Amino acid sequence: MRRITIWLLSTVTALVLLFSYRTSTMGVGGGTSAVAVDRGGTTPGSGDTSTEPPTGDTGSTGDTGSTGDSGDSGDGRYDGSVAQTRWGPVQVRITVAGGRITDVTALQVPDGNFRDQQINDYAVPILRQAALTVQSARIDTVSGATVTSDGYRESLQAAIDAAHLR
Repeated sequence: MRRITIWLLSTVTALVLLFSYRTSTMGVGGGTSAVAVDRGGTTPGSGDTSTEPPTGDTGSTGDTGSTGDSGDSGDGRYDGSVAQTRWGPVQVRITVAGGRITDVTALQVPDGNFRDQQINDYAVPILRQAALTVQSARIDTVSGATVTSDGYRESLQAAIDAAHLR
């Protein structure tokens, strides 16, 4: 009887310790991320929240969060829709000049833990460069960042559509 009691208590203790263990990916990560973060009290997509000087934008042109000119040139900044992914939201902003994408900025990426930040600090510059090179949302998935890549493509395509590019 005594051995069964000790075995039962040991098993319960081991299970409690096992289920309360926190891995390194569960804690809030320190450091900074290479991804743009809106600290101005507004949500991305609710207007121009970048810290760049104004480029002659005339303001918001609708629910898409785009902030481009009302002319035919399509020049300006356009926010893609927020893509809800398994690990968190992904949203990008494109800058268009002369009918070409001249910059892509990640406004939101999953950053719930340190591992997310590591993945996105690696993947976002690769996705940005690919988007600038092909001038479309037809970009390859970054290995190890499949979910972020899918969300990035979805938001990028929405921004391209808002800018009325191809």
